[in-house]
Amino acid sequence: MWGMNLESLAAELRNFEGVKRKGAIRDLVKTLGDADRVGNKTIAGFGEDAAVLRVDDDNFILLAVDGIWGKLLNADPWWAGYCAVLVNVNDIAAMGGTALAMVNLTSTQKRHICAELGRGMQDGVKKFGVPMVGGHLHPDTSYNALDVGIVGTVKRDSVIFSSGAKPGDKIVVAIDLDGRVYPKYNLAWDNTTRKSATAIKRQLNTMVEIGEKRLATAGKDISNPGTLGTLGMLLESSGVGARVELEKIPRPDTEEVPISIAQWLKMYPGTGFVLTVEDAERGAECINIFEDAGITASMVGEIDASMKLVIEDGAEKAMIFDLSKEIITGIK
Repeated sequence: MWGMNLESLAAELRNFEGVKRKGAIRDLVKTLGDADRVGNKTIAGFGEDAAVLRVDDDNFILLAVDGIWGKLLNADPWWAGYCAVLVNVNDIAAMGGTALAMVNLTSTQKRHICAELGRGMQDGVKKFGVPMVGGHLHPDTSYNALDVGIVGTVKRDSVIFSSGAKPGDKIVVAIDLDGRVYPKYNLAWDNTTRKSATAIKRQLNTMVEIGEKRLATAGKDISNPGTLGTLGMLLESSGVGARVELEKIPRPDTEEVPISIAQWLKMYPGTGFVLTVEDAERGAECINIFEDAGITASMVGEIDASMKLVIEDGAEKAMIFDLSKEIITGIK
């Protein structure tokens, strides 16, 4: 399988910094306790791509915030600004919602970095069609950082939570393969900068349609932990395990894009989602929705009760996570 031993691959993914850095979330969430339950508006809080808040019996607000990984910001501030928009819009889409607006917190005393972050955010706003309506600037910090918050809406019956996967569900992975490895950051798959705003809106609307048709039992956008790290977070949240056939995960043609399986599975893929569905029929319907929008999708495995994420390649098997003994975020 792409020239790598399965046990070695599992160990590399398990120890990937994009996964390991999520472990610190547990301590903060423990400290916050039931802070997400204060008042009577919270439908879902910690552990979701976006918090779900009740407006009335039919309409919910989605609220999320994402900080840009320092490694990415240092590599290319413009890309960091652009991705700050991208990741937040994806968080709303992953919940089956539609983004309304964003605000930012920009921290830097370097004017050229501030300008590049701003230019990247402006280009992202134009590309994704979601306004940046305000924010806060720290012009005197000893560090460079960018954080963006976003608000969106979703109908009550259309929310896609990350905690609803059940044994027997099928796993669908969907990634837009029409892209490139971003030149200045080799863990980013750029499949949006060269697409039109219209094409991107159509791709984001796939999750809205899947939510409205109630096709998914759970879902997340693929983020910094990579494809299987993101699936691991979904499994942890749902209290289940899974087996995944590696050959079925969508990936670029390696003759056109010379990339190892380890690098691909650790990548942030721009437009990419992991879903679970009750049966193959619903999985096929999701795949059709994705492919109609230019996103490659496949059923790659099945949910079980093991609390383990196991990858398979023919007769070979290896375990990436044993969630009965270890954590990714610690949120269940």
